[in-house]
Amino acid sequence: MPALNSMIPFKTIEYNEKKNEIVILDQTKLPEEEIYLRLKTVEDVYQAIKNMNLRGAPLIGVAAAYGVVMAAFKATPGEIIKAADYIKSARPTAVNLIWAIERMKKKVSDTKDSYTELLNEAHNIKQEDKDACQKIGKFGAELINNNAKIMVHCNAGALATSGIGTALGILYTAQNKNKNFKVYSCETRPRLQGARLTSWELTKNGIETYTICDNMAATYMPEINLVLVGADRIASNGDTANKIGTRGLAIIAQYYKVDFYVAAPISTFDFNIKSGKDIPIEIRGEDEIRKFNTKNIVAEQAKVCNPAFDVTPADLITGIVTEKGIIQSPYGKKIEGLTNDKH
Repeated sequence: MPALNSMIPFKTIEYNEKKNEIVILDQTKLPEEEIYLRLKTVEDVYQAIKNMNLRGAPLIGVAAAYGVVMAAFKATPGEIIKAADYIKSARPTAVNLIWAIERMKKKVSDTKDSYTELLNEAHNIKQEDKDACQKIGKFGAELINNNAKIMVHCNAGALATSGIGTALGILYTAQNKNKNFKVYSCETRPRLQGARLTSWELTKNGIETYTICDNMAATYMPEINLVLVGADRIASNGDTANKIGTRGLAIIAQYYKVDFYVAAPISTFDFNIKSGKDIPIEIRGEDEIRKFNTKNIVAEQAKVCNPAFDVTPADLITGIVTEKGIIQSPYGKKIEGLTNDKH
């Protein structure tokens, strides 16, 4: 389905070999401005990931890989490893970041071709991401019935990957099959990835989209046919870390007997941890809660909690859509069977 990638009217990331720089779409400026940033140093890459100028687990992995390439342009193996570990520390929850960095470190050598090998590996990681998105879209589109109402959370689309996206890639594939549906996008406080990013991306691609406040989800759930979300890390038992608020949606969906599906590539599975209890949860800065459009909206004396993710227990997830197909609950050995020689 090569035409789907050409449908996406923007590019999230490109590496310029001649200038040894990474060009990214600055997602902090959307939907008001479509601005591209040029990352010229390892520090630029680290800050872009940490500050969420780019975000989404698969895209973070791709950016990290190219960050290692950038570091390798004129550096010793030791300097490359040091830079790679620094980039890896930018955000703790998304396993794709760790996975991509460790994969790149295996290509570092004392040979003169270390840069070339790393560049090829980064290109491979990007292409595999694109291919995985296409396959996830193909399998997931079968879940969407004509005239369905679908609820999504955060942004698991082309903005979160280098391809057509995971959860939203399913929607683009269904659209390409001439299926009609409506999407209800939760705003996703506090960074508003649903309101700012998903509404921009879906409407840019001609999909009928309704943005709702996070606390409206229970009101609309009785008329929803399917909930689709992405993932930042999936434990070997199926417990899934995703943007904060995902667990609440899963609980509401179960109450109203609405199917709840996670869409993610195999690189998002962490086969080294047994359950969601082992997933580190990133705690972000207080100002994301305290301020709205730079205006203070929280009493100065009040304390603030800002976990970026929550963990949805596997028993609340109907199924997980991967590039190898859909695995249905209960998971057990089904996840163990998702072998991938790139891990």
